Amino acid sequence: MAESESAAARKDELTIPDGGFWPAPEIPQPNIYPMEWRVETEKLAAIYQKSKLALWNPADLPWDDLRADDFTSEQRLGIMYWFSVLANFDASGPAVFARATIQAFEQHEEDPVRKCFFSITRDEMNHEECCQRSIAALWPGGPLSWKPSTDLERAAHNNIAWLYHNGGRYWSGYSKAVGKYSLPVLFTSFMMGEMAASTLFRGMASNTTHPVFSEMFHRIGRDESRHLQICMTILENEWPGLTDDVKTTITRQLRAGFIFLSMILWEPPDGFWDIPPYFLPNHRVLMSHARDAGLGVLTYEQQAENWKQAIAKIRVIVQRWGIEFPAIPELDIEGVDVSADINPEDIIPVF
Repeated sequence: MAESESAAARKDELTIPDGGFWPAPEIPQPNIYPMEWRVETEKLAAIYQKSKLALWNPADLPWDDLRADDFTSEQRLGIMYWFSVLANFDASGPAVFARATIQAFEQHEEDPVRKCFFSITRDEMNHEECCQRSIAALWPGGPLSWKPSTDLERAAHNNIAWLYHNGGRYWSGYSKAVGKYSLPVLFTSFMMGEMAASTLFRGMASNTTHPVFSEMFHRIGRDESRHLQICMTILENEWPGLTDDVKTTITRQLRAGFIFLSMILWEPPDGFWDIPPYFLPNHRVLMSHARDAGLGVLTYEQQAENWKQAIAKIRVIVQRWGIEFPAIPELDIEGVDVSADINPEDIIPVF
């Protein structure tokens, strides 16, 4: 009994060094330590809590209703091609926002910012899975692990390969940009992508004739609207007091965002896309097959009008903070001409 009491006493004894405790070494930054859970923006914290209630599982969609026999070979190829184009954006989403989440931890952003980034990463993984499941159901081996046997198939396979070549260039630029640009610049780029995404999926959810795609696009569209709300909340904190140099950078990034995102929202303009001359004509043919299949792909004119509406909303937002809007001559939108100032490797908008 005496030995047990002595052991217990020793466990409760503190060791106080002569002269006091030694201070721990300062942690080199950037670093995720020291851990902290600072909350400055209650609205962001509330959005994160709501995001947990909006969780959904792509596996629960009625995939058995998506039958290859219900489409022609050309229509199946067109749908696979469209989802492959989408995957160039959505399949990069988890990695893009995972990298941004790490950056937010290293820079000791407030806790709701880090958690909201995590929630977007999780959502983007769902969106990637929708691309994966849609392609697997209609074109096994897609996007690229299959052997084309017709001219249309060869055109699709080659276009997708060129598309992913450009995606690789984008990822290289984004990886460098995360540590290079300030939060307002990054989030303006994110906001451009989320505004574009919510516009795209809202239009396609209304236009598709297939119940699987309708439910999918409605769910993805709700996610993208929440992502846009996150971006706007953060930017309302970050935009006041911007320097002229940062505002100029944001103007360039808005133009870059239009160039990059037009591949899925409309058609790719010059300025970033490294594609052969036959890419765009073949792209149009393949998109028309996806449209004929009832996927919900808007016409050229409808896509242009949707893009204009999204850009008009973005323009009002940024000009309120004294940020000049770039010219978008492709859509007859006037503004500052920054095309010559855009470095393709610096394009950082995400979807």
